[in-house]
Amino acid sequence: MQSEKIQLVRKRSDEITFRAPRTEDGTAVWRLIRSCEPLDENSLYCNLLQCDHFSDTCVVAERRADGAVVGWISGYLMPDDDSILFVWQVAVDESVQGQGIAKRMLSALLARRACAGVRTLKTTITPDNAASWALFRSFARSQGAELKDAPYFRKDRHFDGAHATEHMVTILLPEEALSAA
Repeated sequence: MQSEKIQLVRKRSDEITFRAPRTEDGTAVWRLIRSCEPLDENSLYCNLLQCDHFSDTCVVAERRADGAVVGWISGYLMPDDDSILFVWQVAVDESVQGQGIAKRMLSALLARRACAGVRTLKTTITPDNAASWALFRSFARSQGAELKDAPYFRKDRHFDGAHATEHMVTILLPEEALSAA
């Protein structure tokens, strides 16, 4: 009796490409965000505008095999200081979670010409969003940076008690990390 060879098939993160979004991605981005609790759902129109007006500071992760949008980061340069990139949302499809897609999207975003002057990354995270805390702590470590946080939008003052306090997370990017991006 011959022994059969068993071949393991793994989903590989190198089968994912990172690019600026196009308006045609708006619906796929909207659906992805809706599938990623606890992210706040925006209107489809909002996601269309992000894909259009903010394409330089947003990222789509696309699966090469079928062109599916499996990751998304929305961000923008702060209006009063374009050395600060504010990351609004990070979404990764369940089918590719655990492959470092979110961290690679952050790196790809910071490597863009539009982000050449970025020295600080900011985002807000609720205390119970373990996945986001893990992502941004891991990203800060990979950049040789320190992550700091402080309450920002407060449950009672800003959300009428209907939403958890959002902590402002700040990562000051070291010069050597910026030149490597």
